[in-house]
Amino acid sequence: MQRNVRRLDVAAVVAERDALRRELADTKQALREVQAAVLERQRAEYHLACLHRERMIARARAAERDPAARLN
Repeated sequence: MQRNVRRLDVAAVVAERDALRRELADTKQALREVQAAVLERQRAEYHLACLHRERMIARARAAERDPAARLN
């Protein structure tokens, strides 16, 4: 009888361990997905900043300067 109880206890612990391992694997996968999304957002923000900079440079080059105005 006691041997059967120990087997049940061991089986319960093993089942809990396996469930926790699955949960950990799922959590790690979710973390990888979030990290990938964050990296993609950061890349997009960098690209957008570069586009804004290029636009500002193009506007500055296209602006007419008053030849009578002092440079400084």
